[in-house]
Amino acid sequence: MREFVETLYDSYGQLFRIDEMLFENRTAHQHLAIFHNAAFGRVLVLDGIVQTTEKDEFIYHEMLAHVPILAHGDARQVLIVGGGDGAMVREVACHRQIEQITQVEIDLRVIDLCRQHLPSHSNGAYDDSRVNVVIDDGLSFMQSTAQRFDVIISDSTDPIGPGEALFSGAFYAACKKRLNPGGILVTQNGVAFMQPSELATTARRLSNVFDDWHFYGAAIPTYVGGIMTFGWATDDPGLRHHSLALLRQRYAASGIQTRHYNPELHRAAFALPQHVLQIIGKASNEYRS
Repeated sequence: MREFVETLYDSYGQLFRIDEMLFENRTAHQHLAIFHNAAFGRVLVLDGIVQTTEKDEFIYHEMLAHVPILAHGDARQVLIVGGGDGAMVREVACHRQIEQITQVEIDLRVIDLCRQHLPSHSNGAYDDSRVNVVIDDGLSFMQSTAQRFDVIISDSTDPIGPGEALFSGAFYAACKKRLNPGGILVTQNGVAFMQPSELATTARRLSNVFDDWHFYGAAIPTYVGGIMTFGWATDDPGLRHHSLALLRQRYAASGIQTRHYNPELHRAAFALPQHVLQIIGKASNEYRS
């Protein structure tokens, strides 16, 4: 029986039984594997780290997409950095008012192989005429593009290898320059309990760039160790304090069908455990001092 053991942490991990290996090889940027597991369905692994599974991907993608889009209220131009499995494009494309969806992905092979072996992730979203795929390094694109966006979603890998630059102060500063007034940046930021230094570093860097920044969370079984945190950054503090009534109105008007996200969960996601708040507060105080 073949098994996969994740290598994200030195002293702790998770094990998957590989019921069928669908693809395994190196791309130009990273080692990529897609296999089937009886409990989680098809699993995408990059450089030894689980990125997404068929069973629970909807939690992650709905929370990272719909929270900023519905908080914004009138997003027309959306940028996705990373997200080569295609599920983020799928969720963003559910919003009918969005006029253009730009995806910047460093590795075309990830997109191609996920369309082949994880078709339910993108679910045909790449055929949407609003979607424009750019194969480029995320930081390089942000520093060179003249486009502006209402929402930027950083659906990156962990800050290892190709994803490292997407956690840098230079990346956050470049994102701010490319946001329209009232624009929102959200980022994948790891499991706070297992990756506290990553959370602290992001807190320091976001506080150096944006007037209003915070984190929100969701529990996703694949990402073991507690809640996953998502970075939130904007220059409009009101955007993360909408009333439940307004969020309900926007959710109903959007017509989107969700399996995890709802307006009540949207508001609750910003209520973080005390140990997470302590990490964030300490990091931001260290920056200000």
